[in-house]
Amino acid sequence: MAQLTYRESVSLAIAQSMRKDQKVFFMGEDVGAAGGVFKATVGLLDEFGPERIKDCPISEQAILGAAMGAAMSGLRPIAEIMFSDFLAVCWDIIANQIAKTRYMSDGQINIPLVIRTANGGGSKFGAQHSQSLENWSMAIPGLKVVAPSSPRDVLGLMASSVQDPDPVIFYEHKSLYSMKEELDKTDIEIPLGQANIMHKGNDVLLIGLGLMAQRAKKAAEILKEKFNVDATVLDLRTLVPLDLQSIKREAKKCGQVITVEENPRLCGWGAEISSLIIEHCFKDLKGPIKRITTPHIPLPSADILEDNTIPSVDVIVDETLTKLKIKKEK
Repeated sequence: MAQLTYRESVSLAIAQSMRKDQKVFFMGEDVGAAGGVFKATVGLLDEFGPERIKDCPISEQAILGAAMGAAMSGLRPIAEIMFSDFLAVCWDIIANQIAKTRYMSDGQINIPLVIRTANGGGSKFGAQHSQSLENWSMAIPGLKVVAPSSPRDVLGLMASSVQDPDPVIFYEHKSLYSMKEELDKTDIEIPLGQANIMHKGNDVLLIGLGLMAQRAKKAAEILKEKFNVDATVLDLRTLVPLDLQSIKREAKKCGQVITVEENPRLCGWGAEISSLIIEHCFKDLKGPIKRITTPHIPLPSADILEDNTIPSVDVIVDETLTKLKIKKEK
């Protein structure tokens, strides 16, 4: 058994992929000697050296431009964009070049590139360093979108992402870096497009991603212990490809559905999930789908304001009880 933090699993996942395939290399700002701004890449430079662990200038365009060229040439780069907010700086390269090259070359050129980035709030870094942006990349055809919620998922999903022939944006949640998990093994693969049932129940389905999947799980435990409500928690793990079969199965079983998103409400991924459930499972629903989201505002940096903006465990519990018309004792 090995106990790993989410942070340590990132470094190990990259190392395991690099050990298996000499074509894999890693690049980004301060990823080598400094071990990453979140200390998620400590030890990689010592093991693999500067030829395969490349510290880059502060230029997101240069990092992804070089990574795209390397992928087109047959290598398998992993490129770090330090904060997901900074994807906006190089969005043209991602959305108009990386995502479209395989299609526009009629499949002659693959882009086996993993773009990993620190995503989400909870650290009080303010509006320009705390956004949750999975829905941005979900909207671009040609990109695969991954958001692990545990150390095990980091290991398994990174392995599959590195081997994938298409570009993958790999969202690591900053608030999960210190999370610990006991693992019986570390050399694992989790297929992209395979959701995970974190908690089983029949009364209501909670659908989450990243940090919100973990908070939904804690909420489900409270709902069971204090209110005898059995909730299923479905961690999507990947938005593209999407495990529609699991979503349909669990929605039909429970009949009551709540999506829990850190994204701002307008055009969040939960809206798309809700649309699909209504399209495929409308007759099985016992009521309207509820979406728990952050408001459509820039994320504040003040502690109390951020804490009251991002959906908390208590909010998930309260909103679930309201939907099920269960009164909470004072």
